[in-house]
Amino acid sequence: MATITLQGVGKTYPGKDARYILQGVDFTIADGEFVVLVGPSGCGKSTLLRMIAGLEEISAGEIRIDGERVNDTPPAKRGLSMVFQSYALYAHMSVFENIAFGLRLARTPKAEIKSAVHAVAKMLQMEHLLERRPPQLSGGQRQRVAIGRAIVRKPRAFLFDEPLSNLDAALRADMRVEIARLHKQLAATMVYVTHDQVEAMTLADRIVVLGPAGVQQIGAPMHLYERPANVFVAGFIGSPKMNLLAGTLAPGRLRLGEAFLPWQAAEEGATPVAVTVGIRPEHLVPDADGAIQGEVLLVERLGAESYVHLGVAGLERPLMVVVQDEPPLAGSSWRVSPAAGKVHVFDQAGQRIEARVPAETDSSNAGVSGISEAA
Repeated sequence: MATITLQGVGKTYPGKDARYILQGVDFTIADGEFVVLVGPSGCGKSTLLRMIAGLEEISAGEIRIDGERVNDTPPAKRGLSMVFQSYALYAHMSVFENIAFGLRLARTPKAEIKSAVHAVAKMLQMEHLLERRPPQLSGGQRQRVAIGRAIVRKPRAFLFDEPLSNLDAALRADMRVEIARLHKQLAATMVYVTHDQVEAMTLADRIVVLGPAGVQQIGAPMHLYERPANVFVAGFIGSPKMNLLAGTLAPGRLRLGEAFLPWQAAEEGATPVAVTVGIRPEHLVPDADGAIQGEVLLVERLGAESYVHLGVAGLERPLMVVVQDEPPLAGSSWRVSPAAGKVHVFDQAGQRIEARVPAETDSSNAGVSGISEAA
């Protein structure tokens, strides 16, 4: 497998209004690592993947595969396999012929082709489909064929460009499990593009979050969930989305609407400052003495859990709260508190403000504190 390194990589398109789509992208994908590039439409994640593949020229920086600079290396000679959003299968060929196509172009002996295709078909649990043609297959089966065509070439790394976006929700869940199983079985380097943060969280060893200003944060899924570097990452990672609301930070406390929460910045000034306060819906808990009180505006019952929309005086929008037990009634008054260590605060530039971690013996901040450095 391969190590892929990006150093100062940028992309711009020529023209009167030329500007960088991506700029200063620096990170390394380790041998055997599963890295997901995630972000909203237009952030450049597919462009970045295509630059790694050699399908797009880079405007700045360099890309290395196993230490070899590949800026000018043609796609066919980079030793990578790419799986696209569209399956790009040959409708007139059987599944066997579609998987074998690349090997036949490489003039691989017939016996080797047969052995390799059957091995891949067994791995993907589609041996019974080898004689069928793509129009006779479901969307999930077609995607398996596309993945099989990539696997059979034994590439240095796999590149996936939103491979599940054409599937329905149930098939997407099944294929996520399938891709995770394949990664474990092949111990392969994989780079995966998606706009779906659920796919990113469930598949990745590390996530690269891309936004309008380029790379926003890189880290393990739970690190991004627990310690988002800025408002963009906080609002993008996590489902349902984090509550992000205007607040005021003063020495030793945090004001959110009419509620005051004990929260102390690691470095704080003497005067109150406007901040953005982030609390995940699953980190707000019912509390008869909770600092946050409001009226229940709406309850969405989803089965195992419910989403409660809580109107709080002084807040520009309702708080969403995830409830596992019986939810409160719409129209009732209800109090909640943030779980300990689960309040996030961001400055006026949208960057994370670190909290002062209280000593274990200090009970003055019980119930609400910052996230520790060990998170």
